[in-house]
Amino acid sequence: MQKHQPLQDKIQQILPMAAFNRWLDLQLVSAAPGEVTLHVPWRDEFGQYSGFLHAGILGALIDTACGFAAITQTDRVLASQYTVRCLRPAVAETFVVRGWVVKPGRQQVFSAAEIYALGDESRKLFAVGDAMCQPEKPRQLHATRGFSVVVLSVRTPAPLGAARSR
Repeated sequence: MQKHQPLQDKIQQILPMAAFNRWLDLQLVSAAPGEVTLHVPWRDEFGQYSGFLHAGILGALIDTACGFAAITQTDRVLASQYTVRCLRPAVAETFVVRGWVVKPGRQQVFSAAEIYALGDESRKLFAVGDAMCQPEKPRQLHATRGFSVVVLSVRTPAPLGAARSR
Protein backbone atom coordinates (compact mmCIF):
# COMPACT_ATOMS: atom_id res chain seq x y z
CA MET A 1 0.00 0.00 0.00
CA GLN A 2 1.34 3.42 -0.92
CA LYS A 3 2.18 5.88 1.83
CA HIS A 4 -0.67 8.26 0.95
CA GLN A 5 -3.17 5.70 -0.35
CA PRO A 6 -6.00 6.84 1.97
CA LEU A 7 -5.80 10.38 0.51
CA GLN A 8 -5.73 9.02 -3.03
CA ASP A 9 -8.72 6.81 -2.27
CA LYS A 10 -10.60 9.78 -0.77
CA ILE A 11 -10.07 11.95 -3.84
CA GLN A 12 -10.62 9.07 -6.26
CA GLN A 13 -14.02 8.53 -4.63
CA ILE A 14 -14.98 12.22 -4.91
CA LEU A 15 -13.57 12.88 -8.39
CA PRO A 16 -16.21 11.06 -10.47
CA MET A 17 -19.11 12.49 -8.43
CA ALA A 18 -19.05 15.61 -10.64
CA ALA A 19 -20.26 14.91 -14.16
CA PHE A 20 -17.96 17.69 -15.37
CA ASN A 21 -14.91 15.79 -14.08
CA ARG A 22 -16.08 12.68 -15.92
CA TRP A 23 -16.61 14.72 -19.11
CA LEU A 24 -13.06 16.09 -18.80
CA ASP A 25 -11.75 12.53 -18.28
CA LEU A 26 -9.87 13.96 -15.30
CA GLN A 27 -7.38 11.42 -13.95
CA LEU A 28 -5.87 11.45 -10.47
CA VAL A 29 -2.15 10.72 -10.69
CA SER A 30 -1.13 11.32 -7.09
CA ALA A 31 -2.28 12.81 -3.81
CA ALA A 32 -0.29 13.61 -0.70
CA PRO A 33 -0.95 15.90 2.24
CA GLY A 34 -1.46 19.34 0.73
CA GLU A 35 -0.93 18.41 -2.92
CA VAL A 36 -2.45 16.65 -5.90
CA THR A 37 -1.46 15.94 -9.48
CA LEU A 38 -4.06 15.38 -12.19
CA HIS A 39 -3.85 14.54 -15.89
CA VAL A 40 -6.28 15.58 -18.61
CA PRO A 41 -5.94 14.17 -22.13
CA TRP A 42 -6.58 16.61 -25.00
CA ARG A 43 -9.88 16.39 -26.85
CA ASP A 44 -11.06 18.56 -29.74
CA GLU A 45 -14.05 19.70 -27.65
CA PHE A 46 -11.61 21.52 -25.33
CA GLY A 47 -10.26 23.78 -28.06
CA GLN A 48 -11.06 27.40 -28.72
CA TYR A 49 -11.25 28.91 -32.21
CA SER A 50 -7.43 28.85 -32.75
CA GLY A 51 -7.07 25.27 -31.55
CA PHE A 52 -5.60 25.99 -28.11
CA LEU A 53 -7.05 24.76 -24.82
CA HIS A 54 -9.96 27.06 -23.99
CA ALA A 55 -9.38 29.45 -21.08
CA GLY A 56 -12.62 28.23 -19.50
CA ILE A 57 -11.17 24.72 -19.29
CA LEU A 58 -7.93 26.14 -17.85
CA GLY A 59 -9.99 27.90 -15.17
CA ALA A 60 -11.93 24.75 -14.36
CA LEU A 61 -8.71 22.77 -14.02
CA ILE A 62 -7.15 25.37 -11.71
CA ASP A 63 -10.33 25.40 -9.57
CA THR A 64 -10.45 21.60 -9.41
CA ALA A 65 -6.77 21.10 -8.54
CA CYS A 66 -6.93 23.77 -5.85
CA GLY A 67 -10.05 22.18 -4.39
CA PHE A 68 -8.60 18.67 -4.38
CA ALA A 69 -5.39 19.93 -2.76
CA ALA A 70 -7.53 21.56 -0.06
CA ILE A 71 -9.47 18.32 0.43
CA THR A 72 -6.22 16.60 1.43
CA GLN A 73 -6.18 18.93 4.47
CA THR A 74 -9.88 18.89 5.39
CA ASP A 75 -13.19 17.44 4.28
CA ARG A 76 -15.05 18.64 1.21
CA VAL A 77 -14.68 22.28 0.27
CA LEU A 78 -16.42 24.96 -1.75
CA ALA A 79 -14.41 27.51 -3.72
CA SER A 80 -15.36 31.01 -2.66
CA GLN A 81 -12.93 32.65 -5.07
CA TYR A 82 -10.38 31.63 -7.67
CA THR A 83 -8.05 33.41 -10.05
CA VAL A 84 -6.51 32.22 -13.29
CA ARG A 85 -3.59 33.73 -15.17
CA CYS A 86 -3.15 32.42 -18.71
CA LEU A 87 0.56 32.63 -19.52
CA ARG A 88 0.75 31.20 -23.04
CA PRO A 89 -1.38 29.21 -25.49
CA ALA A 90 -1.95 25.70 -24.16
CA VAL A 91 -1.26 22.83 -26.55
CA ALA A 92 -0.43 19.29 -25.39
CA GLU A 93 -1.53 15.70 -25.82
CA THR A 94 -1.93 15.46 -22.04
CA PHE A 95 -2.06 18.33 -19.57
CA VAL A 96 -0.61 18.07 -16.07
CA VAL A 97 -2.47 20.01 -13.40
CA ARG A 98 -0.66 20.29 -10.08
CA GLY A 99 -2.33 21.81 -7.03
CA TRP A 100 -0.95 22.50 -3.57
CA VAL A 101 -2.06 24.09 -0.31
CA VAL A 102 -0.42 27.43 0.42
CA LYS A 103 -2.04 27.96 3.83
CA PRO A 104 -4.47 25.60 5.54
CA GLY A 105 -7.03 26.85 8.03
CA ARG A 106 -10.28 25.92 9.76
CA GLN A 107 -12.34 28.61 8.01
CA GLN A 108 -10.42 28.93 4.73
CA VAL A 109 -7.83 26.96 2.82
CA PHE A 110 -5.63 28.87 0.38
CA SER A 111 -4.28 26.81 -2.50
CA ALA A 112 -2.52 27.32 -5.84
CA ALA A 113 -2.17 25.37 -9.08
CA GLU A 114 -0.24 25.24 -12.33
CA ILE A 115 -0.82 23.63 -15.72
CA TYR A 116 1.86 22.38 -18.13
CA ALA A 117 2.34 19.63 -20.73
CA LEU A 118 3.09 16.04 -19.74
CA GLY A 119 6.66 15.22 -20.76
CA ASP A 120 7.82 18.87 -20.77
CA GLU A 121 10.81 18.59 -18.43
CA SER A 122 11.21 22.39 -18.35
CA ARG A 123 7.59 22.72 -17.18
CA LYS A 124 6.77 25.72 -19.36
CA LEU A 125 3.58 26.88 -17.71
CA PHE A 126 0.37 27.41 -19.65
CA ALA A 127 -1.52 28.83 -16.70
CA VAL A 128 -1.26 29.39 -12.96
CA GLY A 129 -3.89 30.30 -10.42
CA ASP A 130 -5.03 30.19 -6.86
CA ALA A 131 -8.18 29.61 -4.90
CA MET A 132 -9.70 30.31 -1.55
CA CYS A 133 -11.77 27.34 -0.39
CA GLN A 134 -14.11 27.03 2.53
CA PRO A 135 -14.73 23.69 4.21
CA GLU A 136 -18.32 22.56 3.77
CA LYS A 137 -20.41 22.54 6.89
CA PRO A 138 -22.51 19.39 7.48
CA ARG A 139 -25.77 21.21 6.76
CA GLN A 140 -24.46 22.12 3.30
CA LEU A 141 -24.05 18.49 2.25
CA HIS A 142 -26.84 17.14 0.05
CA ALA A 143 -27.21 13.47 0.92
CA THR A 144 -29.95 13.01 -1.66
CA ARG A 145 -28.17 15.08 -4.31
CA GLY A 146 -31.25 17.25 -4.39
CA PHE A 147 -31.23 20.89 -5.26
CA SER A 148 -32.41 23.81 -3.21
CA VAL A 149 -34.29 26.52 -5.00
CA VAL A 150 -34.00 30.10 -3.90
CA VAL A 151 -36.66 32.47 -5.14
CA LEU A 152 -35.64 36.08 -5.34
CA SER A 153 -37.99 38.99 -5.71
CA VAL A 154 -36.83 41.03 -8.65
CA ARG A 155 -38.10 44.52 -9.22
CA THR A 156 -38.26 45.37 -12.89
CA PRO A 157 -37.33 48.96 -13.59
CA ALA A 158 -40.12 51.10 -15.05
CA PRO A 159 -39.69 52.18 -18.67
CA LEU A 160 -38.02 55.52 -19.17
CA GLY A 161 -40.45 58.37 -18.62
CA ALA A 162 -42.98 56.22 -16.76
CA ALA A 163 -44.07 57.21 -13.28
CA ARG A 164 -42.80 54.95 -10.54
CA SER A 165 -45.31 53.58 -8.10
CA ARG A 166 -44.40 52.45 -4.62
